[in-house]
Amino acid sequence: MDFNLTEEHLAVQEAARDFAQTELLPGVIERDEHQKFPAEQIKMMGQLGFLGMMVDPKYGGGGMDTVSYVLAMEEISKVDASASVVMSVNNSLVCWGLEKYGNEEQKQKYLPRLATGEIIGAFCLSEPEAGSDATMQRTTAVDMGDHYLLNGTKNWITNGSTASVYLVIAQTHPELRHKGINALIVEKGMPGFEIGPKENKLGIRGSDTHSLMFTDVKVPKENRIGEDGFGFKFAMSTLNGGRIGIASQALGIASGAYELALKYSKERKAFGVPISQHQSIQFKLADMATNIDAARLLCLQAAADKDAHRDYSKSGAMAKVFASKVAMDTTVEAVQIHGGYGFVKEYHVERLMRDAKITQIYEGTSEIQKIVISREILK
Repeated sequence: MDFNLTEEHLAVQEAARDFAQTELLPGVIERDEHQKFPAEQIKMMGQLGFLGMMVDPKYGGGGMDTVSYVLAMEEISKVDASASVVMSVNNSLVCWGLEKYGNEEQKQKYLPRLATGEIIGAFCLSEPEAGSDATMQRTTAVDMGDHYLLNGTKNWITNGSTASVYLVIAQTHPELRHKGINALIVEKGMPGFEIGPKENKLGIRGSDTHSLMFTDVKVPKENRIGEDGFGFKFAMSTLNGGRIGIASQALGIASGAYELALKYSKERKAFGVPISQHQSIQFKLADMATNIDAARLLCLQAAADKDAHRDYSKSGAMAKVFASKVAMDTTVEAVQIHGGYGFVKEYHVERLMRDAKITQIYEGTSEIQKIVISREILK
């Protein structure tokens, strides 16, 4: 086993770190407070190649491996999880899903613009009554011959109003249950497609989260991804990779909070010495550092499995469930180390604590990850 990163990996990591510190850090508190989508920053991320990192260069992407993606996600997430979730959805769910399962015409039509950030995408699975149980799709796509008639509501959609391309999971053959579900490419502006109000969220407040409503939306048959009834397999396979993205987001939130706490502990004095010299603080920092390193190794293991074309269902789920817990635990302790200063916005750690919670919920709750892991180990 070689735990050393390649020169290319280090270059990607450094580029992501520089971008996060110079372009994302200024204004991140204001964007969080006012729920402002980082439109200019996302455009720059597209231009720098962060929105289509793993897409084949022939479609305008970077052609990078998943390890590079994890490294970049960690650095971006240290500073602004609202920006990194856009990066995660566009890379892991939309671009990867289209490139892996779309036909050549679909790839040519959408991937070059998605990979370069000219447009961004959204992945639409969750519904008011279909969250963890993704088989219970109430959104319907009735086969009308040359098109589908799409009706229903999707909830909690990242990039809800800013996306131009939406991958929508809908039920076509209810009698077949999950085997009757399809994945459709829906474009913004299609008649009958409406976007609900922006959600007022606890964390990742700069990200663009909306409900979507579809009323008799005519979706051309050529916009279906894969064969009839392939939608559920498409969604589950795509989410497997998405978990690696969110795991690395959680890792970044944790490591960002740890770095702030470590720095603060060396500057803040109590009882005549820096608080880093007090054993109670040292033990907190030791636990944080250990857990973050373990989470990073799990993320890189999942990424390596994916790059080697091994089954990464278990390793991805393990990375997500563990890294998201580390994100919560670390950010809570970072606030504690900062004391009263940790409770105010200018020190950043309270925002990271709020951002951390969603990593235990979206793209499969921690409970769902444990179901996935237990199924794999009990085979």
